[in-house]
Amino acid sequence: QVQLVESGGGLVQAGDSLRLSCAASRRTFNWYAMGWLRQAPGKEREFVASISWSGGGTYYADSVKGRFTISKDNTKNSVYLQMNTLKPEDTAVYYCAAKTLTTTWGTPGYLGQGTQVTVSS
Repeated sequence: QVQLVESGGGLVQAGDSLRLSCAASRRTFNWYAMGWLRQAPGKEREFVASISWSGGGTYYADSVKGRFTISKDNTKNSVYLQMNTLKPEDTAVYYCAAKTLTTTWGTPGYLGQGTQVTVSS
């Protein structure tokens, strides 16, 4: 069974930076992209950023454009999220996810256990 393990969360102040990492135990042949989702208290889980395995194309939620950068290392089956200029509204549990061509980011198919990011004002 494939496992996605996140790390790098923590408590920071507004304006600080954090780098999240996600390591997959292995990659399955049908993975199309990896990404990050987040869920704040009392809110639904939302898309943050994604990157395709082959071409490396990236996509970002409007709320994080210009502040967050997603990257990957195919040799390590890993994906990263560099988060700069953090805001209190970025506080959430961040989940690593892997998506196939037939799944959506709402139901990606592969999801990590999550890592807490808390940004104080």
